[in-house]
Amino acid sequence: MKFSLRKAVKSDCKAILELINELAIFEKEPEAVIVTVADLERDGFGENPLFKVIVAETETEIVGMAFYYYRYSTWKGKTIHLEDLIVKQSARGKNVGSALYKELLHKAYDQDVKRVEWVVLDWNTPARDFYIKSGAKILDGWETVQMDEEGLKSFIINNS
Repeated sequence: MKFSLRKAVKSDCKAILELINELAIFEKEPEAVIVTVADLERDGFGENPLFKVIVAETETEIVGMAFYYYRYSTWKGKTIHLEDLIVKQSARGKNVGSALYKELLHKAYDQDVKRVEWVVLDWNTPARDFYIKSGAKILDGWETVQMDEEGLKSFIINNS
């Protein structure tokens, strides 16, 4: 499969959302996606973008993406959080994911980023193996903590 990588543009948001939905199905949470094309356009391509995307495309379609944003570690300094690395089912096994991953890591290195971090599901053995083989470490003793919209609302109401 012949494909190229490039920085996403606003008109890619429909394809970006399609990839997000495909990932949600893969992760067994198709109903969890509430973000819209308008949200992506506003939040990623407005005056103060909250995220960046590298897309992989063939001559006819976008087949993968690396969706990331910058963070700051009080211990390390500038970091990148890789929110999602997604490749369409039809394009898996054709080095699209590897190319996106490599591109993001090169970008981080060139920008003197001190750490790139992401989360991976414990049951996603192919992804875990790929990351470990690349030299990444899956941290023991650290667990992802989240407060969803309902939890946030409840906290505010009960702690005002």
